Amino acid sequence: MKRTTHIGLMLAALCLAHPAHAGGQREEAMSANVRASLQRALADTAASRTAFRNPADETAWLQEMSRRLAKRMPDEAERIEFLTTLHWEASRAGIDPQLMLGLIQVESGFRKYAVSQVGARGYMQVMPFWLRTIGSPDHNLFQLRTNLRYGALILRHYIDIEGGDLFRALGRYNGSLGRPEYPTLVVGAWKRNWDYAPSTKAAFASPS
Repeated sequence: MKRTTHIGLMLAALCLAHPAHAGGQREEAMSANVRASLQRALADTAASRTAFRNPADETAWLQEMSRRLAKRMPDEAERIEFLTTLHWEASRAGIDPQLMLGLIQVESGFRKYAVSQVGARGYMQVMPFWLRTIGSPDHNLFQLRTNLRYGALILRHYIDIEGGDLFRALGRYNGSLGRPEYPTLVVGAWKRNWDYAPSTKAAFASPS
């Protein structure tokens, strides 16, 4: 009995050591045009590559980000698939991929199956109401591309709502609009751990 209790306490401590910070995204009224635009973007064809124009830049970015991510995601094949998918989905949504890495670090600690206290799911802690709002009930928010695509589109939507104000958009993403703590955490993680300058000025393509 004591052993069982001890194991339970250890598991609880592990969960508390790596909390999911998200879950506060709020369902808001949305115009039919915005909803349709998000639905089209969500349904767009997936790609199994990054958005770099130059293969050498792609290789350099993947190697560097993989090195930085190794302690958090030990399996190399998993890391490369994650980073490739993230770069494409972030770029097609007009989000800096390194910013998205910072957001995921804060949101879920790179835990694929993270769940917040209010049910936000996956790497980017997407709230399930988005399935009803712009997606489909059969979409799996723990699936890599699905989670990253929803998360990138939601952040893009909030940036657009806030007229390009990243701090306010991040506050909306976390459900803490107007408070500085969460945006400061995300930007700090981005700049401290994931900031990266490609070797050429025209490294990023605009996915079509």
